[in-house]
Amino acid sequence: MAAASLEDQENRKAWGFVTPALLWTICFFVIPFIVMTAISLATRTGREIVMAWNFDNYITFFEKAHLLKGLFVSLEITFTVTIISILLAYPLAWIIAERVPQKWQRMALILAVLPFWTSYVVRSYSWLLVLAKNGVINNTLIWIGVIAEPLEMASTRSATIIGFVHFFVMLLTLTIYANLVQMPPNYRRAAADLGANGFQVFWHIVLPLTLPGIMVGAFLTFVLCIGDYITPQILGGNNELALPQIIMLQLGRRADFPMAATLSIVLMGAVTLAYIACARWLKMERT
Repeated sequence: MAAASLEDQENRKAWGFVTPALLWTICFFVIPFIVMTAISLATRTGREIVMAWNFDNYITFFEKAHLLKGLFVSLEITFTVTIISILLAYPLAWIIAERVPQKWQRMALILAVLPFWTSYVVRSYSWLLVLAKNGVINNTLIWIGVIAEPLEMASTRSATIIGFVHFFVMLLTLTIYANLVQMPPNYRRAAADLGANGFQVFWHIVLPLTLPGIMVGAFLTFVLCIGDYITPQILGGNNELALPQIIMLQLGRRADFPMAATLSIVLMGAVTLAYIACARWLKMERT
C-alpha cells in the first residue's frame, strides 16, 4: 500500500512537471497547426474564404511554376548556406578548442557570438551597405584599381547567402565546439600510438565524434534559414523569391490565406524531412 501511494505521488509530481510544457505545446503548436491545415483545405472565393475541404491549393502549388520555384530557391539557398557554414565553422571551432589557451576560450566564444547580440534586421541592412554599388567592397576594389565599375552584389542570391552565413557560422561554431571540448584526448593519443597520422586521427576519430554537433548545428541552420523572410527580402530583393517571401505576398497583397497556409504546410514538410534525415545524429547528441 505504501509503495503504491509513493508511486502515485511520483506520478503526480511527474505530471506536474510535464503539464505546463504539454499545455504550451498544445496551445501554441498543435492547435495553430490544426487551424492552419484546415485553412489550407479551404478556397478563397472573391473576398471570402469557403471551407471547401479539398486539396485544390496543393494541386495549384505543384501546377504553378513560380510557386514550385520558390521552394527550390529556398532549398538551394538553405543547402548552400548550411554547407558553407559547416566548412567555415569547423576550423574556427577547432582553433578555439585546440589552439586557444583554455583561460581565453570563454573570451573567444564571446567574440564569436557577438553577431547574435545585434538585431537581425540591423545585420541584414549592414550587409546591404557593405555589398551595395557604393558600398565598402566596391569602393575598396575601385580605389586599389582591381575593378573600374562597381559590381552587382546586392539584391542577389549571393548577398542572401553571405548574410545567412555570417549568422549561422557562429551557431555552428558553438555546437561543434561543444563536441570538441567533450572529446576525451586519450582517443587521439591511442590512435597516434597505433600509428595513425594526423589526417587519419581526424577522419576516423575526431570527425565521427563531432558529427552529432555538426548535424545539430546543420539542422538548426536548415530550420532557421529555410523559414527566414527578412534576409532574402533585404539582401536578395525581389529578383528571386524564396518561399517565405511568396507566403508574405499571398498574405499582404492577395489576402489569399488558404494558399499562404498551403505554402506554410509545404515548408513545414521540408523541415520535417530534414529532421528525419538528421534524426539519427540528433538522438546521439541527446544521449
